[in-house]
Amino acid sequence: MNKQLHFEGLIAQIKDLNPIHAIGRVTRVEGGVIHVSGLAGKARIGDIIVVHRKGEPLSGEVLQLEGDILVLLPDQAPDGVALKDRAALLEARGIAPNDAWIGRVIDPFGKPLDGKPLLRGPIAKPLRRAPPDPAMRRAMGDRLNTGMAGMNTMLPIVEGQRIGLFAGSGVGKSSLLGHLAQNMTADIVVIAMIGERGRELRHFIENVLGSEGLKRAVVVCATSDQSPLIRRRCAWAAMSVAEHFRDQGRSVLLLADSVTRFAEAHREVAVAAGEAPVLRGYPPSTAHMIMSLCERAGPGQGIQGDITGVFSVLVAGSDMEEPIADILRGVLDGHIVLDRAIAERGRYPAIDVLRSISRSLPDAATEAENALLSRARHLLAVYDRNAMMIRAGLYSAGSDSEIDSAVQIWPELDAFMAKVETQSVKNSFTQLELILRRVRGASPPAAHARPSSAA
Repeated sequence: MNKQLHFEGLIAQIKDLNPIHAIGRVTRVEGGVIHVSGLAGKARIGDIIVVHRKGEPLSGEVLQLEGDILVLLPDQAPDGVALKDRAALLEARGIAPNDAWIGRVIDPFGKPLDGKPLLRGPIAKPLRRAPPDPAMRRAMGDRLNTGMAGMNTMLPIVEGQRIGLFAGSGVGKSSLLGHLAQNMTADIVVIAMIGERGRELRHFIENVLGSEGLKRAVVVCATSDQSPLIRRRCAWAAMSVAEHFRDQGRSVLLLADSVTRFAEAHREVAVAAGEAPVLRGYPPSTAHMIMSLCERAGPGQGIQGDITGVFSVLVAGSDMEEPIADILRGVLDGHIVLDRAIAERGRYPAIDVLRSISRSLPDAATEAENALLSRARHLLAVYDRNAMMIRAGLYSAGSDSEIDSAVQIWPELDAFMAKVETQSVKNSFTQLELILRRVRGASPPAAHARPSSAA
């Protein structure tokens, strides 16, 4: 089977070879873009142009068509480009994944980054594909075991759900994504590392993801030093890879880190194409670009599988109202907020439960489980409202029964959010119920439970 895949990929690669290309000439270089003439009626938006400058060729993408002139944004600085340099036109190409990519690290063009040979699949998939028909898509599916007791209960993720992970730098976002990649229920994991620092790729693969996590994963990476075209393409390429496996009927977990850097890359491209940065520094097309990417994840239709998406957002200064965070909150099915203050006191993952929400609730839990979650959240909120008074020693025990219960239960609930769950979602709820029952008056009234949707 593996040999057959390689053979089909080799045939497809040979068919793509084309020794004849339309040629234009460089007429102008200004503001980081290159103007090329002689390709009118042949070039299209998104096509690739290779400029044969002195030294190595320089490639780029067509951003604008102005009569006989096309405007090209190069992948690198246009050093060495001269007037009348030849510019060869190549058609825009998608990405052609196959099953042999599982366990591999690739760039946004489908080329290997791990030093081993890799052939493309037989069919190229478009980078920007329409999502499944909204009228034909399935509803979200069963609960998935995330490997974290707190997320299994307070912030459940179900098949086909799209959830945001909002965090500042250095708060443990990458570690949480690595844990999900290793432990969350899925057939295939696709990881998009968009604009990541170069040294972080190997660290993430070897120390965070690990060899066991890599066995079922495809990692697509574009580092921060690469052009905005390549960084933006990284998110689309990872989504196309996830769609390839979803179309086979598999359950796919997509981890995108981060949508913020995807939006920043799009901003550079859009501004070069003439858009005005009017949305607090972002062009108007940013919202549509993010929404069209996220809508491609989610439940499939017919015999397709599902793409469960976790999209991380870099939130500077914990500003949840900044444009990218605001757009993501509106389009996703929930958000998880990591708080720096929680990380600084040593609890990882530093999830702020009260600022986080999963829109799979209440449907993802039974009546009894929802009663547990409601009571746990209430006690956490009571403690949070009175935390300053409690820590300052101004509260006298016995003054308020709810505050007494919150003070008693808070250390256990806080530790519960960091607890690794090696068994099942049901076991996580059992642990939460035991915690609540240990506190007098904290346990919710008994309820008749329907069968849980996940073990």
